[in-house]
Amino acid sequence: MIAACGQRVALIGIGSHVPERVMSNDEIATMVETSDEWIAQRTGIRERRIAAASDSSATLGAEAARRALESAGIDAGELDLIVTATASPDYYFPATASLIGQRIGAGEVAGYDLSAACTGFIYALAQAYSQIAAGLAETVLVVGTEVFSRLLDWSDRSTCILFGDGAGAVVLRRDDDRHGLRGFELGADGSGALLLSVAAAGHAADHDEGPFVRMNGPEVYKFATRVVVDSSLRSLEAAGLGVEDVDVFVPHQANRRIIDHAARRLGLDHARVFSNVDRYGNTSAGSIPICLDEAWRQGRIGPGDIVLMVGFGGGLAWGSCVMEWTKERP
Repeated sequence: MIAACGQRVALIGIGSHVPERVMSNDEIATMVETSDEWIAQRTGIRERRIAAASDSSATLGAEAARRALESAGIDAGELDLIVTATASPDYYFPATASLIGQRIGAGEVAGYDLSAACTGFIYALAQAYSQIAAGLAETVLVVGTEVFSRLLDWSDRSTCILFGDGAGAVVLRRDDDRHGLRGFELGADGSGALLLSVAAAGHAADHDEGPFVRMNGPEVYKFATRVVVDSSLRSLEAAGLGVEDVDVFVPHQANRRIIDHAARRLGLDHARVFSNVDRYGNTSAGSIPICLDEAWRQGRIGPGDIVLMVGFGGGLAWGSCVMEWTKERP
């Protein structure tokens, strides 16, 4: 699905939050046969954040949402909708969006969850844009939040080294003067769905995979290196822009090698790529909004900049979005 954004929708607020606990590669090496050098060379990851027992996707997401609302200068009661992207919800139901709404004092504001794994934030942005463009909402909170540490088999070296916990959030609003969101490209290939998966209650009873992340790393890597570039080019085309127009490239933070490969293929120099995978690992639906918030607070993104975002992961799903940044500098 490829779409240009005809309606004017601006990003007016952004925030993120990660747990306090830092887990280094050296700590993981005490649990499985690996080393800091081995992990860093293959993934670019040096450390990740791990949720405390009192943390959940709702608590992390609510704190990111509070910070986004604060930066937007609005009250939670001004929201019309909360869309939460998460593959690690607090419950099957109620929706984590409802729990976040309650925590931030959003009253009876509508909310629902969206599950698209590491592509979730891009899908949620598209949902929020669609609701605003259709006139069903004026101001929407989009949250990407995960506690993937609860989905890991800590004896599986192929997965436990990759993931971390965290949340990011943005506030979108109809704006007749500013054209923020410019174009989307979304897709999914169910033929590769089980290359990256977590079994749940509705899964066929004759399979006993456990509630853990299972991944065919080499095949997912092949998929990611192809789709990141293809999707990015398609969303830029939808927006009527080219790679030369991109000021900041914010890809999903899965693996530094995937990020570097995509940048080379797209012809983007290092200065135009933002990455924090070394400090947070793969935070799934949280990774892109956490990056956006850090890049904005560091002055790497400012008004008028063209930002290209791309996500990929379980589904096998992918999605990209082109945005003209509309949030003033911090």
